[in-house]
Amino acid sequence: MNIPDLSNPYWFITTMLLFFVIVVGRYVLVSGLFYGVFYVWYPGRWKQRKLSNKPYTGVQFKREISWSMFTAGIFSLTGTIIIFLWQKGFTKIYTDIHQYAWWWLPVSLCISMMIDESYYYWMHRLLHNPKMFKRIHRIHHQSNITSPWTAFAFHPVEGLMLSVILPVTLMIVPMHPFVILTQLTIMTFTSVINHLDIEIYPEKFNKHAIGRWLIGATHHSLHHKQFKYNFGLYFTFWDKWQKTESPSFDTTFESATEKRH
Repeated sequence: MNIPDLSNPYWFITTMLLFFVIVVGRYVLVSGLFYGVFYVWYPGRWKQRKLSNKPYTGVQFKREISWSMFTAGIFSLTGTIIIFLWQKGFTKIYTDIHQYAWWWLPVSLCISMMIDESYYYWMHRLLHNPKMFKRIHRIHHQSNITSPWTAFAFHPVEGLMLSVILPVTLMIVPMHPFVILTQLTIMTFTSVINHLDIEIYPEKFNKHAIGRWLIGATHHSLHHKQFKYNFGLYFTFWDKWQKTESPSFDTTFESATEKRH
């Protein structure tokens, strides 16, 4: 592969703009799809699964979109830096799918997601330190009642903190671009589902052998309301191990899912 002149500022700016379009497009597509399905096209079907009774206002929508554009800019910068590090040979990214065994594709995805989960949990708890919360994390918690558009609504410093783990992971874990794209897609869908404020998982999923380890709308909605519980991203295992899972999670989940009957 021919490595371009990465010292050329036009290459850097062009790449960053391309990433910005991709990140914003992904955010608008996924958040818009979920908002359309659950709030515009079929609201009656999911009304009984709604976790909060307060309406979603236009003021909140504009605020979340504004902050999300800053986050998209941070994520675009991170993506450009990853390209730079990759082409300079500082990462373990590989493009020849035969360089590693096929089984390594899902394994590398799992390893990366576990790193991401662990980093996010402890970083999230740090952001709830009173000083950091007031200066940084308060922006995200302005959305006390969340929506699909809340998914990327962060203070730029928090966006930067969220994004640094992937470049570090790619320096130590060999990953194919397809796996990286898969993880970013999972991250986007997970974030939107968690902030949906409508529980889409089936009844008793919180007790299922797999479901009890997955975070959904009920789990994260309680974090936005109670602040001191439920700090996870994809999985509940850190919250369970550190005893930071909300005591009202099971009853809230069961109440939301049983309302359909």
